[in-house]
Amino acid sequence: MSKKLKIGIVGCGTIADIQAQAIIESKNAELQSVYSRTSENAKKCGEKYNVKWDHDWESFISDPDLDIVSICTPNGNHLEYGEKAAEAGKHVIVEKPIEVTLQRANRLIEKCKANNVKLAVIYQSRFVTEIQKLKQQIEDNEIGDIFMGDAYIKWFRGQDYYDSGVWRGTFKLDGGGVLINQGIHTIDLLQWFMGDVDTIYGQTDIFTHKNIEGEDSAVAVLRYKNGAIGVIEGSTSVQPAQSRRIELHGKKGSVIIDDNNVEVKTESQQNSPAAEETETKASGASSPLAGFSIEPHKKQFEAIVDAINTNSTPPVSGEESLKSLAIVLAIYESSKLNSVVKLDEFIAQNS
Repeated sequence: MSKKLKIGIVGCGTIADIQAQAIIESKNAELQSVYSRTSENAKKCGEKYNVKWDHDWESFISDPDLDIVSICTPNGNHLEYGEKAAEAGKHVIVEKPIEVTLQRANRLIEKCKANNVKLAVIYQSRFVTEIQKLKQQIEDNEIGDIFMGDAYIKWFRGQDYYDSGVWRGTFKLDGGGVLINQGIHTIDLLQWFMGDVDTIYGQTDIFTHKNIEGEDSAVAVLRYKNGAIGVIEGSTSVQPAQSRRIELHGKKGSVIIDDNNVEVKTESQQNSPAAEETETKASGASSPLAGFSIEPHKKQFEAIVDAINTNSTPPVSGEESLKSLAIVLAIYESSKLNSVVKLDEFIAQNS
């Protein structure tokens, strides 16, 4: 078993609870401390998990026993906290997405490299057992060459959700709307299965919410570099909320992912359903933590700690996390320009 590393959480919002529970249950990590700019929030979270708490950054980050800082603040604050943590010699974990622009994301990546610390981004959907089995099936060519890959994130968030935090739905701190916040986990899985994207044409709009800058609905058409095609549809305006869905169609069969329930139909195997009980069900469809399980988070934390202990690249690295972020930002750019965006060119111009 790898050396147990001590983790401090920055930000004491909803996702911090998920992380704290996952860290506590992991085999090779220990929850050391929590930090919030608000003393009340820090104290409440620290006492809940019986760990050190602080609202003074210097006191928090100077703890010599602290190995890793996990950042659970709004997306647009990841860079500042990540840079400070790296400068203090702490390894860095951030909740998805890595940041709100490619420039800011790359700054964080370079800062971690310059200070010889590891950087990982939480994309826990990759660590669901059935999803990992499917990834192996794709790599083993059991589905054949995939010619179509689609993602659908048709969820619902009431106006109260956006009103609950002044940062929600803003470009500066949220990075946009449904795609960069709710949809990016699914977009990450889609590109993980399908490979690199060549071109994107997207359209976004706000239909049912007030006082937000980012989109509550979006669609995009993709051409992958391997020649395949696909679509992405995302919304926080759909009633009733639907389960997250990915569809993959290959020359030997098809795959339907409904939340994390995986159904594979191939020439040789007519039906290969997922286990009766999966790690998450209807995750996030009607509310942020609907049906949420900490198990995928726990698995990713354990894999990150293993990577740090063996001085290898952690899953998902900062560089790897850029792939889904670039797709989302390119959809925004395409909608703004009302034209097709070539992804490599967009990345080169905005990195």
